[in-house]
Amino acid sequence: MKILVISMAGIGDTILATPLLRELRANFPQARIESLVLWAGSRDILADNPALNAVHQRNFLTASTASNMAFLLKLRQERFDVSINTHPQSRIHYRGIARVISARLRLSHVYDCWTPLDRWLVNRTLPQDYGLHTVCQNLDLLPLLDARVTSTSPALEIMLAPKDHEWADSFVAKHEIVGRTLLGVHVGSGGTKNLRFKRWPLASYAQLLRQALERWPDLSVLLFGGPDETADIQWLMETVRSPHLIRADTKSLKQAGALLKRCRAFLSVDTALMHLAAAMKTPQVVIEAPTFNKTNEPFDNTYFLATNPAIAGQNLEYYRYDGKGIKGSETHLRQVMESVRVDSVLEVLGRALA
Repeated sequence: MKILVISMAGIGDTILATPLLRELRANFPQARIESLVLWAGSRDILADNPALNAVHQRNFLTASTASNMAFLLKLRQERFDVSINTHPQSRIHYRGIARVISARLRLSHVYDCWTPLDRWLVNRTLPQDYGLHTVCQNLDLLPLLDARVTSTSPALEIMLAPKDHEWADSFVAKHEIVGRTLLGVHVGSGGTKNLRFKRWPLASYAQLLRQALERWPDLSVLLFGGPDETADIQWLMETVRSPHLIRADTKSLKQAGALLKRCRAFLSVDTALMHLAAAMKTPQVVIEAPTFNKTNEPFDNTYFLATNPAIAGQNLEYYRYDGKGIKGSETHLRQVMESVRVDSVLEVLGRALA
């Protein structure tokens, strides 16, 4: 049997698909299991995963239509028996990719943007459930293959190498923060659609970090983020001006994971790094954004929610898995995130650090 697991949404969603990969290998030990991902970061996350025989990565957003089709037709020649579109891949394009690859069995969830065409694109489906975590919704696909969950406690799996731990140890030593309380912070978010509007204001982060560094003298803050967030990180460092504010200049997500394991807590909105911290079992503070809901909360990990009074439990009114962005104007969404007060996040952070 040949199985292709398609995880073309965010890097965090690929992290949430790792329990499914483990169960596929447990149920089909002789199968050839491969994965198709969009982002280089997703490929990094899946590298050395023992459940997989191969990982295919291609950024379909930047390549031409002709070259994308040539890539997919080459995958089609591998004659997969099964393809699985992991949750949440709501855009019809993802199911179109499954149809081009043309496995005999094409599994997917049914989303809010479902059309009659989808019945042709995929042929074994389950309704998605906003009350159920994405990890569980992925595992619920197994019975469609006459398979079952074998583990009593499914877990996110990212294979860190000794070199990743060695890098983290050298980072801590280089910055002379051995023995200090480490807080990881990510001020960014995904940049596709309009997801940048779920970020907490940089000025609020600056105010929070000043107060946190004053309240906890043994605290060192590590600022995580990719190249696209360099300007924001630099602004924060120049604004806060503290020797205990350090950029976590990681070169890979696995280096970031190794460093997160050394943090007492991690602070962010719902991002890929939030799920990475959950996989590392680092206690978390999550600032509630419109995109946060039961499906994507930190899985099987301690977290504290800094609630957003402007959302007031209406998360699904702002964002659903329908292939579209967050509902609302840029002005309104900025006001929504500005409504989270610094003192309330500081209080929640104190509980996490304790």
